[in-house]
Amino acid sequence: MENSADRSPSPSYPVSAAGNALRVVRLLHELDELRVMDVADRLGVARSTAHRILAMLVFEGFAAQDRHKVYRPGPALQAIRGSQATPPPDLVTVAHPHLRRLADAVRETTHLMVLEGNGSRFLDGMEGPQALRVSYRTGTLLPAHVTSGGKALLAALPADRLRALYPNGLPGDRTKPSEASEDFERLMNELVSVRRHGYALNFQESERGVHAVGACVRDRTGTAVAAVAVAAPSVRCTRARLAELSRPLLATVQDIGQEL
Repeated sequence: MENSADRSPSPSYPVSAAGNALRVVRLLHELDELRVMDVADRLGVARSTAHRILAMLVFEGFAAQDRHKVYRPGPALQAIRGSQATPPPDLVTVAHPHLRRLADAVRETTHLMVLEGNGSRFLDGMEGPQALRVSYRTGTLLPAHVTSGGKALLAALPADRLRALYPNGLPGDRTKPSEASEDFERLMNELVSVRRHGYALNFQESERGVHAVGACVRDRTGTAVAAVAVAAPSVRCTRARLAELSRPLLATVQDIGQEL
């Protein structure tokens, strides 16, 4: 139970507008969704004031409004949450022997990654035993939509949270804003297939000459907490081969999830 002695003293200058905005950001972080009436009731302000606060947060990227007029965390807040999010403390310890066994079994490189904002952070990896192989990328952050594990994790997100990660479409060098939106819609269509099959594919999207297949690690509640990918040189890894690799991959992510 927090007492007054534990709290920082209130500032001596008036910051009511900033304070209310910060309180709404905190509510969005904690509750994941808000309506104008919720903000008005919790802050004790008029609905017009609540609406102005939420509109400002939308403009700054901390909130996003869906078609039902519900406000959810926007890309700026998602990025902060993503940078602060930590995987289960035993994730790498539990997953590492499974990555090693999978790499030995399929003779290709394996990766463990988590979603960080709209990127995929590589936490661990095990290189395959063949002379021509993909290197592990531990510590690297790549755009989630160009990695197989990242796509698998994006596919596990609710549609509104997924769209909040890409308010301006997919990033990249394009001459027209509409191209970013079109690319995002293609990604959304691809993620439908990812959900149906249970795994995602990467055909030289993260690096030329590399193909990969990735799938989510889910904890005992069914929440996607990480992804494992198998990556191989494209010269010996066809689409059919990736489909074959998906079978031991799916067994591995299930084993890891059961141990978490």
